[in-house]
Amino acid sequence: MNRANIVVQLVVGLSILFLTAAPASSAIVIHAGNLIDGKTEQPLSEHTIVVEAGRIVSVEPGLREPAEGDRVIDLTNHTLLPGLMDMHTHLRTQYSEKVYLQKFQLGPADRALLGAKHARLTLLAGFTTIRDVGDQFNITIALRNAIARGDAIGPRIFTSGQTISSTGGHADPTNGWGPHIQTDPGPAQGVINSVDDARKAVRQRYKDGADLIKITATGGVLSVAKSGQNPQFTEAEIAAIVATANDYGFHVAAHAHGAEGMKRAIRAGVTTIEHGTYMDREVIALMKKHGTYYVPTIIAGNWVAEKAKIEGFFPELVRPKAASIGPVLAKTFSSAYKAGVRIVFGTDTGVSPHGENAREFALMVEGGMSPMEAIQSATSVPAVVLGIDDQLGTVEQGKTADLIAVRGDPLADITLLESVQFVMKEGKIYKHPDSIH
Repeated sequence: MNRANIVVQLVVGLSILFLTAAPASSAIVIHAGNLIDGKTEQPLSEHTIVVEAGRIVSVEPGLREPAEGDRVIDLTNHTLLPGLMDMHTHLRTQYSEKVYLQKFQLGPADRALLGAKHARLTLLAGFTTIRDVGDQFNITIALRNAIARGDAIGPRIFTSGQTISSTGGHADPTNGWGPHIQTDPGPAQGVINSVDDARKAVRQRYKDGADLIKITATGGVLSVAKSGQNPQFTEAEIAAIVATANDYGFHVAAHAHGAEGMKRAIRAGVTTIEHGTYMDREVIALMKKHGTYYVPTIIAGNWVAEKAKIEGFFPELVRPKAASIGPVLAKTFSSAYKAGVRIVFGTDTGVSPHGENAREFALMVEGGMSPMEAIQSATSVPAVVLGIDDQLGTVEQGKTADLIAVRGDPLADITLLESVQFVMKEGKIYKHPDSIH
């Protein structure tokens, strides 16, 4: 036997030995006392969920015995749910009385580090997927990529990049600056003033690597400008944004407080209305006709209304807007829900503190929504809006293993979702009851 044959036989023999000796890949076996799977209207008792290689390989009634080598997670005193989704966040910032000055004090690196901190808080609060709608310096695009690579810890991010506004509009990055330092930003910075600008701004977001488009269809509460309600685009401009966004596979989220701006945005074909504070019957009818989703952000309204009571917390142009708009949001939510508008969970976190996103659930239930509907608004419904319902949003065989758990029954006490004790994203455990004291 020549040397070459000997080498071949040795390689084959070692390969067989290695394959024989290698242990079978173990699974994670979760024993759940109760399961809210995101699709059925009633919770399921005592289920076993088996996870391998980041996916759910089986969902079985009863508490199945694990195979040898499997890791067992005992959640028999808990309710297991799909990972939660928040459709309106701002990871790059955390609002305070210093935030207006910080525009000039904090650079892109500072914002990026804050974003990474806030992303981790968000994930540990049980939100495994978020939509970030309003960026600067493309921070959340870089953060999204870093999380996907495993270089940072946080939720799965769908980001709009820089918001598209009009000159002096809610998201004009120089809005409120002194005239001696103001510039005239254009489409690259997200500021448009024509149909051609609108198309260019969308294409710039595509070039930047965004996942969707965010526009400010009306004035805003926290921008240093007089009106929080006036329409700030022509309908033709919004239609150009939506048409161009569709060319690039984007959906469009529209910040809007005033009714006229909402009507223009809905008729132009946006996917979601954010806040929707002063929606009227015509707006509600248009939303139902066009299938537009409503992202209520009640917690943000409550938060700014409380802070408006503190003298000096907001600039004088902002304070009356915060005081008047905030309390209206809860009433608007109730009206929209009762009228049958499609509602998807969103908080505007970054206004209210990061990691407290789940406080929105109690406000939705107070507004008339059932606990199960509120949970589905943060699981299966946003998965449809984001076009990922084939992978996420429910606990089903074959789907990505994004799972959370709370002790007790959140249908009996929705505030339990504010104390998530188990977090799994893509099969990796980031939080476990044993580590909670």
